[in-house]
Amino acid sequence: MTEQLRLMAVHAHPDDESSKGAATMAKYVSEGVDVLVVTCTGGERGSILNPKLQGDAYIEANIHEVRRREMDEARQILGVGQEWLGFVDSGLPEGDPLPPLPEGCFALEDVAEAAGRLVRSIRSFRPQVITTYDENGGYPHPDHIMTHKITMVAFEGAADAERFPEDEFGPVFQPQKLYYNQGFNRPRTVALHEALLARGMESPYGEWLDRWKEFERVERTLTTHVPCADFFEIRDKALIAHATQIDPDGGWFRVPLDLQKDVWPTEEYELAKSLVATSLPEDDLFAGIRDNA
Repeated sequence: MTEQLRLMAVHAHPDDESSKGAATMAKYVSEGVDVLVVTCTGGERGSILNPKLQGDAYIEANIHEVRRREMDEARQILGVGQEWLGFVDSGLPEGDPLPPLPEGCFALEDVAEAAGRLVRSIRSFRPQVITTYDENGGYPHPDHIMTHKITMVAFEGAADAERFPEDEFGPVFQPQKLYYNQGFNRPRTVALHEALLARGMESPYGEWLDRWKEFERVERTLTTHVPCADFFEIRDKALIAHATQIDPDGGWFRVPLDLQKDVWPTEEYELAKSLVATSLPEDDLFAGIRDNA
């Protein structure tokens, strides 16, 4: 290869990178791929989900600083680079009717203007492959949906000098492939659920599967299955580093690693855009790129 392979993962909050595609990133890092996580917001409005840390006055008063430290630890565990786009967390609105989003938050930013920050990052890092969320955000958090919107604009805009002038955003560059993270897919969930029950073990996925029916979620097309079971331990360590968000005794970790590796040793993606020829299904995000790099 005459050119370094580079992967950019665009996420909404610190911790998203460790729960969506983390093993894939660690695998590529081990192969010498340059991997950059772009985090759109600081996660300032994220709830403290770890019951062991709830009620901690320091954390509640300094959540932005704490989550930055957690992100730095997770980044080091995964071996990736990371940068912040600097937008403010929108929070997850709850209630009926839903309350308005807070003024100045990421989800209320102008999409084109917000995408400009990502264009600058893309042109600087020059990734051949970008991963992000689908149009539903993976789940309907306003920041995840906004992350999808700006990534779609930036994927095209990085090569558009008229829309994003080079003197302000840097020399143009065109990424070759764009993927949606689809790690939380029904086939994987069903496979793990049934494997646990077959072994006489309790499954944490029964409620998930019931909610799938309740919300009538449309099944996504899983085009790309990346084998990365050898990196599941690294994924879990990175996730646990986000201590305010993850309970190490919670549902995330109730499925034994050996069972996961045996039953479902891959992470899944949906190929949304490709400017190179590739055949589906794939087992590599750089399919169609490696031979030409």
